[in-house]
Amino acid sequence: MTKHPTLAAAYAAFVCDLDGVVYRGPAPVDHAAEALTAAGGPIQYATNNASRPPEDVAEHLRELGIDAGPDDVATSSQAGAAALRESLGTGASVLAVGGPGVALALAEAGLHVLHPGEYRDVAGVLQGYGLDVTVAMLGEAAYAVQRGARWVATNPDLTLPTDRGIAPGNGSLVAAVRTACGRGPDEVVGKPFAALYILCAHRLKQEPKDILAIGDRLDTDIEGAVAAGMDSLLVLTGVSTAEQAAAADPHSRATYLAPDLRSLHEDLPRPSRDGEDWVCGDDRGRIVGGAWAGSAEGTLAQGLTNRLHAAYEAQDAGRIDGAGAARIVAGLLADD
Repeated sequence: MTKHPTLAAAYAAFVCDLDGVVYRGPAPVDHAAEALTAAGGPIQYATNNASRPPEDVAEHLRELGIDAGPDDVATSSQAGAAALRESLGTGASVLAVGGPGVALALAEAGLHVLHPGEYRDVAGVLQGYGLDVTVAMLGEAAYAVQRGARWVATNPDLTLPTDRGIAPGNGSLVAAVRTACGRGPDEVVGKPFAALYILCAHRLKQEPKDILAIGDRLDTDIEGAVAAGMDSLLVLTGVSTAEQAAAADPHSRATYLAPDLRSLHEDLPRPSRDGEDWVCGDDRGRIVGGAWAGSAEGTLAQGLTNRLHAAYEAQDAGRIDGAGAARIVAGLLADD
């Protein structure tokens, strides 16, 4: 069989999600640090977490064995600050609502940071998550928006997983301000929207088409990559499953599907058609009567990725539905 460059070698740079890909809370995800360190190209670690300053995130990465500094971390607060600077201009007064990462991002973007209680000349509001956000702070955001301030939300996540259970996320706090104002934010910048990924592309000095986005969630990481025009790798170390990936709508379809980040160093080309068959590395086959017919000679990542693209095509042609697509990849995982 013809060998291709490894997946890592096929891209100039990477945008990598954190929770569920690199770590779960304080604990590392198996093989992640080693695989990312060996990837070779520059990496931006992109997170919807607006409350933590980039240095705090970078310190966590270093504790896990990844050589990262604050410039390697892109937060939704930074994407929000960039959006407000572009629309309002450098030096504009922006109300910071959220954790310390929100105010820091605004200051670094050259904006004048206002805190709740400072009422004068509020041109914009940047709302992100923070453990210490109060009802009074949400009220100040609502008042500013009602007076005409441009409102940017860092991310729409309704919930936040914690070690004690599920807590309200930034999307829930945004909903409170929306209820008071009778409208939603002027802009949302975090995943699944493109702005955070575009910020990463600018930092990496690469076109989106030359960057591989890596994540564990279809509804945030992969959807954001599709919106930004990046290829994507979904790893099965976090939230989304292989079955969900196969049944995904076009706006949240991954390019590659693999068990974990070791796949970065495999022969994992983009699947292609050869007659009626789909081919990915050493894996070859087709969907016949709603079932997979073909070889099982390739790696697990090759098999999953090949079936993924075959399932996409079959769904788009109306030959199978989402449940049928899920069964195509589920069969391979059951056999593994």
